[in-house]
Amino acid sequence: MGWFLFLGVFFVLVVWAILIRNKIILNFNATRRAWADVSNFELQKIKTLNHLEQTLQQYTVFEQRTLEKVTQLRQNIMNLNLHDSDIQQLQHIETLNKELLQLLNVVVENYPELKADQLYRQMMQEIEAQNANVAAAIQIFNRNVEVFNNQIQIFPNNLINTLLLSKKTIRPFSDPILRQNYDYKPHF
Repeated sequence: MGWFLFLGVFFVLVVWAILIRNKIILNFNATRRAWADVSNFELQKIKTLNHLEQTLQQYTVFEQRTLEKVTQLRQNIMNLNLHDSDIQQLQHIETLNKELLQLLNVVVENYPELKADQLYRQMMQEIEAQNANVAAAIQIFNRNVEVFNNQIQIFPNNLINTLLLSKKTIRPFSDPILRQNYDYKPHF
């Protein structure tokens, strides 16, 4: 009878450890999928940036800096690591994106005929929609990071992670520009 009880408890512990391990893997994969969504939305900007670059080339003599920013942003998006979350690279891309949008507003002020250009307006709407998609994907990514990090840090999951997986916490995305303009810090 003692052996059956021992085997029963042992079996329950093994199943319990397997369930915890599988939950950690599930959350890790959800985080990777969310990162893939962020990078895919960033990559979708390349097509729009190519069209924008062609349109701006008409004004290149006057706006070389804007054209360089478009090219730099496109190249940084193309270099984004699609398989592992590279938060610093994404922060750099989002900074370049904001700088480009500011420059584009200046270009439109200097060249009102560009603002009237239907193609330009359509590209700006596409960029705004793509930026909204990226922002939503980043929120989902950060939620998945939080769930995954909690999963591997709480007891007894941390023991299972340490013994079977050795997964490390993932750093969530935060916008350094917004952070420098926002100084609220809760007292935790």
